[in-house]
Amino acid sequence: MSEAHFEHLFTPLQVGPMRVPNRICETTNTINSSMVPGMIDDNFIAHHVAKARGGTGWIGSETWLLDVPFPPNTPDEIGLSIGCASHGAAYQYPAFAEGMKKFVDEVHKAGSVAIVQLTQLTSAWGPSAVPMIGAQSYTPHVLGEAEIEFCINAYADAAAVAKAVGADGVEVHCAHETMGHAFLSPVSNRRTDRWGGGPTERTRFVVEVLKRIRGRIGDALAVGIRISAQEFRQGGYDNMEMREMLYAIAETGLLDFADIDTGHCWGAPSYVPNSYYPHAEHREAGKAAKADLSELDKKVAILFTGRINDPVLAESLIKDGYCDLVGMVRAGIADPEFANKAREGRLGEIRRCIACTRCIDEASESLYIPYTPMCSINPVIGNELRWQNEYQPAAKAKRVVVVGGGLAGCEAARIAAQRGHKVTLLEQGKRLGGQLVLAARAPGRDSFEDQIYFEENEMKRTGVDVRLEARADAAAIKALKPDAVVIATGARPRVPHDVTGLELPHVVQGWDVLKGTATTGKRVAIVSQEDYYETPCVADFLASKGKEVTVFHKNVHLGWEVARYSLAMVIGRMESLGVVTVPNVTLRKIDAGGLEFISAVGDKVSRFDGFDSVVLVYGAVAQPELYDELKAGSGVEQLFLAGAAWLPRRMAEATRHGAHIGLAI
Repeated sequence: MSEAHFEHLFTPLQVGPMRVPNRICETTNTINSSMVPGMIDDNFIAHHVAKARGGTGWIGSETWLLDVPFPPNTPDEIGLSIGCASHGAAYQYPAFAEGMKKFVDEVHKAGSVAIVQLTQLTSAWGPSAVPMIGAQSYTPHVLGEAEIEFCINAYADAAAVAKAVGADGVEVHCAHETMGHAFLSPVSNRRTDRWGGGPTERTRFVVEVLKRIRGRIGDALAVGIRISAQEFRQGGYDNMEMREMLYAIAETGLLDFADIDTGHCWGAPSYVPNSYYPHAEHREAGKAAKADLSELDKKVAILFTGRINDPVLAESLIKDGYCDLVGMVRAGIADPEFANKAREGRLGEIRRCIACTRCIDEASESLYIPYTPMCSINPVIGNELRWQNEYQPAAKAKRVVVVGGGLAGCEAARIAAQRGHKVTLLEQGKRLGGQLVLAARAPGRDSFEDQIYFEENEMKRTGVDVRLEARADAAAIKALKPDAVVIATGARPRVPHDVTGLELPHVVQGWDVLKGTATTGKRVAIVSQEDYYETPCVADFLASKGKEVTVFHKNVHLGWEVARYSLAMVIGRMESLGVVTVPNVTLRKIDAGGLEFISAVGDKVSRFDGFDSVVLVYGAVAQPELYDELKAGSGVEQLFLAGAAWLPRRMAEATRHGAHIGLAI
């Protein structure tokens, strides 16, 4: 599909005083790309401007957290539990404004527009004494009149700074547990004064904020709001009530655009929908809002977002009237160049987001200190400056052999071949992908196969000699006379050494269940010693086939390491499928009748009987044996151990490791 076939996606749009060059938007996402917390540094600029250079027309970058009304003598309390709050805010510092001005200038040089989102998070403050977040264990301080006035002024002050640094628009955040959301929600706003009431009355705070902003900056910038189409919270507003509120706000004439998504960040569905949700599932919310606001004299552009990772889908959303602009944040994280590739008809080269949510999960609950942004399939994310400095054609073309066609092996081969090396990739299986092939077989994970397609296409495009079902021992490698060898042989399922009865015929590995090489009976016990997605995927796979599944898990709940944007979805799916979880247990013994466990936190012994099959999900063990053999005496100039063959972790770690090896050859 060439640009001519994208009749709508790449057309400009006038939004208030701002002309957006196309309909593709990086809606605001706080991925914490700056290495200087709270400031705008070169890492921040490199990350977000890469999307502008890649063809994204609307750059929302990362939210501005505003100051909030602490009482006198209260110390700053920085953290999600208190709303990321302090007496001051980053936008008030000259160094922040200088960095933002540099960023905005770079966005403009790339031909895109820069939007600033203004946010007051609300955990410690609120319109009523009701927790904004269901998982929150304390009740917020109720805002008084003077404190509400303080909040409103903070938005206006920040908007003035946005104008001064040259931004094209400002967006007031009224979703996702923010102050605007707290006032709009009937759950958290139960006031009986002028700030509360019915749907239209509850918009007063948002309207007053917009008035104050307009009073400060006039019509110099486009002004909009971000709002959730539906809360999906007990007692929360539904889409009809949201439409009533949005119409009341737009009727004031203060709005140029409305940025709409659905859900929240502590339940299901999440406003960051992962692979278990359909693409653009709640698109009708955009169409309804567009129809409602078309009656107004002033044009209000509708921006819709919600798992849109494909330009063809984005084109259809615009064409069919669901929205005027399309939010494609994670599409641009997976591939900052996707818009240019689509415009130029290079659809097969797009690395499509697989909706694993690692990027936003890592931003909220990072595994690493210091934190760096991360993408499971794009090794450049969080390392943009390093790649700008280090990615160079090879000084000398070498013969490179890569053993293993999982993520680490494919990325090592891809980058090495792009740099000019002659690469041969040996894979023992029938196709590339490694553990991705298994993961894609689980319900809701079919999108993971998109990355396999990408790697297959890239091997062809870059000229990698891929040999499937290939025997890769030391002799076979030496016969290829390589200058460099990458061992990316992956991992194998871990087998516990302190459990008796593993040899029984009804005991199988979770990997074999997903492969289809092992079958189970009706009643299945899954013994889980891993805290991420592997156990839920195996349980989902079996329960979706009608099996009665009980998970015996080592921790206090299933998916302990699944972050907040996706955890409720995981637990919700298990509930809907009837999967039972027994927490805090460690397996000691399997016999023909049942299983014996000991408490993970004490000495209590328990027994469970009546299962037809036992499925082990114990994580993985590295397979470096071939590397060790070659290291002992291969004579190869460069020898690397990559990905899970070194340490079994997650996709992003394997992707990065392999790609960085590709840089080093």
